[in-house]
Amino acid sequence: MKILAVDYGDTRTGLAMCDRTEFLASPLGIITEKSFAKVAEKIVYASREYDAQMIVIGLPLNMDGSRGARAEKAEKLAATLRGIVPIPVELWDERSTTISAANILSANGTYGKKRKQVLDAVAAVVILESYMAYRKNQKERQQQNPSQDV
Repeated sequence: MKILAVDYGDTRTGLAMCDRTEFLASPLGIITEKSFAKVAEKIVYASREYDAQMIVIGLPLNMDGSRGARAEKAEKLAATLRGIVPIPVELWDERSTTISAANILSANGTYGKKRKQVLDAVAAVVILESYMAYRKNQKERQQQNPSQDV
């Protein structure tokens, strides 16, 4: 299933997509936009352009698992998209994904202006990889225990 991942931000929103086999996640780019409505519109456009079958939006929970203002914005985006697109829209815990993305970029020697341009797209890849690993684990558990609901 082709899944579009979204790392929603106030100014920059990162997008990533996986292949149909859910093996490889790749960055698509950044939406540089402050308008909520325009961000939602561009995500809808990307989902159609890339033939996404699901959208996963990073849910930035606080480290204690509580919801703050950022999580509420992500939930609002998910609700908005659910009213527009005919595909599932899921929220996925994204705690520490930006830190992981920054570490990946540091390991690859990406700094300065170039880093700022790709950080959110790489964070979307980290969100998507985490979600894909969860889905793979769920499929394996169902295969091992076909009579149990997972």
